[in-house]
Amino acid sequence: MGELILIRHGETEWSRNGRHTSHTDLPLTPLGERQARALAPLLAERAVALTLVSPLVRARRTAELAGLAAPRITPELREWDYGGYEGITTDEIRRTRPDWNLWTDGVGAGPAAHPGETPAEVGERADRVLAEVAEAAGRAGEEDIALVAHSHFLRVLTARYLGLTPAEGTLFQLATGAVSRLGREHGNPVITAWNVTLPESLFPAAVPQTPGRT
Repeated sequence: MGELILIRHGETEWSRNGRHTSHTDLPLTPLGERQARALAPLLAERAVALTLVSPLVRARRTAELAGLAAPRITPELREWDYGGYEGITTDEIRRTRPDWNLWTDGVGAGPAAHPGETPAEVGERADRVLAEVAEAAGRAGEEDIALVAHSHFLRVLTARYLGLTPAEGTLFQLATGAVSRLGREHGNPVITAWNVTLPESLFPAAVPQTPGRT
């Protein structure tokens, strides 16, 4: 295959406010939609053989607006399960746990449907995605494979790709609507581009709404 392209979804209301968002299925904000459309020129020169996308609407809508054809819904790409910290900011958590760090401490227990994940559990999920990518690589030829997903999960996946621990995903910052690329140099895993975004002044114009339709 060519390279592994990582795409973080565009802005949502909670990402703008710093609220931990895993299973809560929020849409993109108007800025998030513009960020997603701005991905198209960043991807225009890439030949993408396969796109895997998180099942959450913010990721699926980002893939659609970015022009990525026929994405495959991949539940393993969902965001870190924040358990009892869903919808809460880091500042709010630190009122009761002053030294709390997601990457080393994990999350508070949540309800049965969303109990929370440890860094190691997210790392295991990332390893499964990388195994799926490796299996598809032969069919991709020299073309790329794209993943459209979420900040913390993609940071863990990058750490695992490089042979680091899941907690070392803390080393990588990832903005909404950003593109990153992972590849190989002399057989070794490398980052070939990271956290690339188009300046807002260069965003494509919004598609006008047809009167009488929503």
